[in-house]
Amino acid sequence: MNTPALPTAVAKGGYYALVILALTQAMSLLDRQILAILAPAIKKDLGVGDAEMGLLYGTVFALFYALFSLPVGRLADGWVRTKLLAISILFWSAATGLAGLTTSFALLALSRLGVGIGEAATSPAGTSLIYDYWPRQRRGFVMAVMASAIALGLGGSLILGGLAAHGWDVAYPGAKLKGWQFAFLVAAAPGFVLAIFLWFLREPERGVMDGIATPPDPRPFTASLEMLGAVTPGFHWIVMRARAASAAMVGRNLLAIGLITAAMIGLTMLSTAISPRPPLVLAGASINPHALQWSVIGLGLVVIVNLVQGISLSDPQASRVIRGSPTLMMCMAVGMLQSIINYGMMAFNPTFIIRTYHLSMQETALKFGLLSAGMGIIGPLAWGPLSDWLQKRYPGTGRAGVAMLAMGLSPLMSFWVYTAPDADQFLWRFLPYSFVLTGWMPPLYAIMYDQVLPRMRGLTSSLYLLVMTILGLGIGPYVVGLLSDATGDLRFAMLSINAAAIPIMVLMVLIGRRAVRDEAALLVNAAG
Repeated sequence: MNTPALPTAVAKGGYYALVILALTQAMSLLDRQILAILAPAIKKDLGVGDAEMGLLYGTVFALFYALFSLPVGRLADGWVRTKLLAISILFWSAATGLAGLTTSFALLALSRLGVGIGEAATSPAGTSLIYDYWPRQRRGFVMAVMASAIALGLGGSLILGGLAAHGWDVAYPGAKLKGWQFAFLVAAAPGFVLAIFLWFLREPERGVMDGIATPPDPRPFTASLEMLGAVTPGFHWIVMRARAASAAMVGRNLLAIGLITAAMIGLTMLSTAISPRPPLVLAGASINPHALQWSVIGLGLVVIVNLVQGISLSDPQASRVIRGSPTLMMCMAVGMLQSIINYGMMAFNPTFIIRTYHLSMQETALKFGLLSAGMGIIGPLAWGPLSDWLQKRYPGTGRAGVAMLAMGLSPLMSFWVYTAPDADQFLWRFLPYSFVLTGWMPPLYAIMYDQVLPRMRGLTSSLYLLVMTILGLGIGPYVVGLLSDATGDLRFAMLSINAAAIPIMVLMVLIGRRAVRDEAALLVNAAG
């Protein structure tokens, strides 16, 4: 690749676009994560346990977020990304507002489903868009800003949710509308304003920053619908037949579905034995919550299988590029494993603080929310440029080394943090822990997206989100909730999830050794 000939300056409007897209990312995380601070109040009003909240926080959201990230990711590779993001934020803001009107677990699950569908475009369209504003050598910084925006959304969700819920309950103690419902309504409002700014944001020319001409897609919506049909269980067989899939491919698909079904039945039985839970009533039917959890994960795994096979049929070039980069596949595995840890911890951090140190929702929101937001912003802005600098001095290993340090040290530090004797000690210890923890995302994402052509970044982001969301967000919070219900020890449950750091370290060593070699083979793999 002729790197010296590539643009080195930020495109016109690049800084403004970065601010708008960072705010979009922050709003996405705020509306997604606000459930964490409101969980104790929701549990009390709806009469559910930690496992059900983990299911609601992760699994229900995860399937639809992951499933719809695929067609919108494909749409982001061919349509106007600014318009797509504007429409998406309107949809998920409306779904967040619906949670403020719900009085049952089923309706709250429906709201989370809608938020998942709406937010599915955020990362594929946002990443694709910002990479066409910023040159390659500045993308560590770009991903650091986006990671800081995630932290702003996470911290903001705690502050906004906790203060809004507490303030409403104090002002209107006997009101029919509960504080946690009011908090959802407040969280929904800013998205409607931000959508206007997104709608009028300039759409940059695709591929210029990478020196790879990318012609307009003549049929982006048709391709997006085909993608949805190709991955949706049941409909995918129709698409496979239309694309003349071989009998061997169909056979492999059926075998995968059979193995996934058997595994999910086994996990349902194991989970029920570990922590029996009362049935959930959804649409008038009583459902074992463990069966619901693993059915959703099973469907997600089938979607992953369908996607991989569908790409090989519909976009052989993208399939060659993805399969030809072990670094790309290992980055996705690392992101998934780290998400199991992160989401498992994040889902229960407010509950842990309230339950262990007896802080009120308001105190938790202010103290922990401000701390999380502040360190989450500072950390990536330090780690991202550092990873860019190290990458120049040590190609391949520079960024990988930063990610490895963050993901290897933070699990060890968590045992020091979560065994703190009081709330003040916990918060002080959380400062360096959260700073270290923020270091993994900017370098890992920069490595991953440099492994594909510009036109494939939306698809790559969707594939990564599918794996990370189904197996990270979908499993992490649920497993922590399951262990908490089974043992009565939330601290033990949260710390246990750090076992995922062991395979992460092995994979990061391999990524550091292969990243440059696999990136150099990109155009060769694309040409076939």
